[in-house]
Amino acid sequence: MAKLTVVEALNQALRQAMARDDRVIVLGEDVGKNGGVFRVTQGLLDQFGENRVIDTPLSESAIIGASIGLAVYGLRPVPELQFEGFAFGAMEQLVAHASRIRNRSRGRYQCPMVVRIPYGGGIHAPEHHSESNEAYFVHTPGLKVVVPSTPYEAKGLLLAAIQDPDPVIFMEPKKIYRSIREEVPEETRRRKLVAGRVRRVHAQVVAHQRHPLALDRGPVDGTRRLGGATLRGERGSEREMEDGEAAERAHEVG
Repeated sequence: MAKLTVVEALNQALRQAMARDDRVIVLGEDVGKNGGVFRVTQGLLDQFGENRVIDTPLSESAIIGASIGLAVYGLRPVPELQFEGFAFGAMEQLVAHASRIRNRSRGRYQCPMVVRIPYGGGIHAPEHHSESNEAYFVHTPGLKVVVPSTPYEAKGLLLAAIQDPDPVIFMEPKKIYRSIREEVPEETRRRKLVAGRVRRVHAQVVAHQRHPLALDRGPVDGTRRLGGATLRGERGSEREMEDGEAAERAHEVG
């Protein structure tokens, strides 16, 4: 069993999904010839061709708008937005259209698309490249949000998201793209998105924050949170901790 980074696991998931289902296509800025800004889509153009790996103009609204049309038509697009800070240009398409199509059409149409977004801080990048704006999407009815925390989960969750009938915002923490390696099976079991995985449960909650802009610094006592680590307040109390998969997790169903 190969030990993969998050980038390699995501690339493997895309290759397998595209090989299994001709409806899966990848589109976005520089995803083809350059293999994506973080090289997640590297090699896909050579393997699947320009009809399924599409370099787009620099327009997030157009990328998501086109993907919505492709999804409603019956394909399963996987658009990439290069950085989370660029997602604001696509908010109208995501919030006013992608999230509402199933309800708007009373279930006649679905929007099976996965929007991949590198997100989060920790890589010393400028402000539009270091945001954590998952809350916008988590609080939008009709959208599912996934944030993997390990290479193993990254592959399984991306495959599950591509199989899902509804739009999924797949947010990839840039800080762990290449900082973690673990064994990832070549073949994964069929999965579906269910809920966050609880790593530890405690009754008391004590939350503290020094500054509203203190992003990527951990809790006030300096305890880091990664992959389900403990969160402690001043009194040493602990709270229920999910492992970084945010709103959704993949659940094996056989």
